[in-house]
Amino acid sequence: MGDMPEEIVPSSTVMRVGNALGVKYQYYLDKAVPYPTLRWISFFALLGLYILRVYLIQGFHIISYGLAIYFLNLFLMFLSPKIDPAFADSSEDDGMSLPTKNSAAEFRPFIRRLPEFKFWHLSSRATVFAIFITFFQVFNVPVFWPILVMYFIILFCMTMKRQIKHMIKYRYIPFTHGKTKYTGHTSQQAPKN
Repeated sequence: MGDMPEEIVPSSTVMRVGNALGVKYQYYLDKAVPYPTLRWISFFALLGLYILRVYLIQGFHIISYGLAIYFLNLFLMFLSPKIDPAFADSSEDDGMSLPTKNSAAEFRPFIRRLPEFKFWHLSSRATVFAIFITFFQVFNVPVFWPILVMYFIILFCMTMKRQIKHMIKYRYIPFTHGKTKYTGHTSQQAPKN
């Protein structure tokens, strides 16, 4: 033990502290899973803090544009199915599947490409990173922000139009309202004499 170089000891200490922080971070993430409303409230509070900071500084428009594009990308992944139906039919049709594949009675739940928890987690991390970047003036690139806003609106409309066409073509709805509830058959009984 005494013949170990001195450079290895600090790095193992740093790794041990990093691992401890990672475990603590994962612990709090796991505790936040059952509370989606509070998670999204915390995300919008972070986003409001970022918007307030950008408004007060009157800069960092290119960072805001990049953050908006990232949010759009995450949102599209959230709306997309895990297995794209456009490619699923051609890749699985090898003749070895069971005949229930195209059955109308078969229930096939919508599985997202990006689950809601990961959507929240990645959005929150990106917002914290964007807030951190606003403390460094090197990232404050001067741009004419109305052009960025117009370009983002055009990009949003085009991508959402394409996504909605995809949803209509392959008949899937990315939102569910819980389990379908069926009403029981009520039979009218004759009155007893």
